[in-house]
Amino acid sequence: MIELTLAEIATAVGGRLVPGATGVPDTTLVSGESQTDSREVGPGHIFFARRGEETDGHRFADRAVDAGASLLVVEHEVDDRVPQIVVADSTIALGDLATEVVSRVRAAGELTIVGITGSNGKTTTKNLVQSMAERTGATVASAKSFNNEVGGPLTMLRVAADTRTLVAEMGASGEGEIARLTAMAPPHIGVVLTVGLAHAGEFGGIETTFRTKSEMVRDLPESAVAVLNRDDPRVAQMADLTRARVRWFGLGADADVRATDIESSAEGTRFTIRADSAEAAVHFRVLGEHHVMNALAAATVGLELGLELSDVVAELEAATLAAPGRMEVLGGRNGITIINDAYNASPDSMSAALRTLAQIRKPDGRSVAVLGAMSELGEYSIEEHIRVALQAVRLRISELVVVGAAARQLHISAINEGSWDGESVFFETQDEAFAYLSDTLRPNDTVIVKSSNAAGLQQLGDRLGEAHA
Repeated sequence: MIELTLAEIATAVGGRLVPGATGVPDTTLVSGESQTDSREVGPGHIFFARRGEETDGHRFADRAVDAGASLLVVEHEVDDRVPQIVVADSTIALGDLATEVVSRVRAAGELTIVGITGSNGKTTTKNLVQSMAERTGATVASAKSFNNEVGGPLTMLRVAADTRTLVAEMGASGEGEIARLTAMAPPHIGVVLTVGLAHAGEFGGIETTFRTKSEMVRDLPESAVAVLNRDDPRVAQMADLTRARVRWFGLGADADVRATDIESSAEGTRFTIRADSAEAAVHFRVLGEHHVMNALAAATVGLELGLELSDVVAELEAATLAAPGRMEVLGGRNGITIINDAYNASPDSMSAALRTLAQIRKPDGRSVAVLGAMSELGEYSIEEHIRVALQAVRLRISELVVVGAAARQLHISAINEGSWDGESVFFETQDEAFAYLSDTLRPNDTVIVKSSNAAGLQQLGDRLGEAHA
């Protein structure tokens, strides 16, 4: 974080400064990282004591001080060994400080802010954009999937005076949340990837999802750029909602940055990228044809940041993994391939994973889909689990292994499809599924493990990968 005095921080967050037992002056400079987890606190850090659903951060303020925190932001006075700023709401204060820091750096330097949202693909696209932005100078990007009212500001507060690009993944569980994040760090480039059913249960329906995702581009000024998915009808509608210059990515001829000649295999996807009048061949080693759209979105941003197409292609070809737990290729013994894609799941990403499995299956091996529940679908849950099961059947997936009571509908729908010659088995627990797969997997089988993070199958994918390494 840039250096700010205690007094400046107190003003930015609208709080009351309590100097602490040592009487530290309000002109004291603070520049450490901000944390909301006391376990992550190090010397010089700022600890924001938040009240969460499961615990109260104020209970861990003394632990943060022991770890070296130089400032506490709290809702009531606690440990007086270091200065503390008392605010009405620590989470709001976190966002207020992020707004101040980004505003100061933006006004003083050449900071470019890239905001990325969408129902699917945010983290993959963010990682690709980060690698491209690093070619232009110091870059700060969201860690892991830090994209909400806490993770977003924590990322923004890592911006320093020499930061050239901030790449902010912006997610939401309801209307207004993306707007709040874009107000903290107004994007110069706003990216919308997809509008799908991910989190539809929380949003209350697809139209609410559309309105929420469109918050990314609604307030962009004419000087900004909206990078939009030409192939997603709902995203395409957002061109009418923004004053910004629009750059399209997609597979069709009317996209500014597009892909043609797509060929998928177990080694990734080969395609030709065409950007305006230029073109180049790409071997994109991130597994799954659906990731081509994320690559195109990132490429569009890279070109807007001033990179040559050759530099964009070099970064795409250097990428080997979307993110840990996302289409992560494991295993290898006896030709058995385990693909761990259980970090998260939505109807769209589940469908894409099954298509990938069908495409890369070895001719002399089986395709095995190990599936858990898709969460946060609300009223769409039963319908979408049925749809995924029927797709597995119609893609002729060799075997479906369903894990967890919340996913039972997948199993029921699959076995009810009389045209299927394959099998579906159901297990309540991961241990049962692991034991079954350990006994039944054959040489050259290709296995994909896919579920929402809440279903917890990522650990099962890792276990299978280790067992067949």
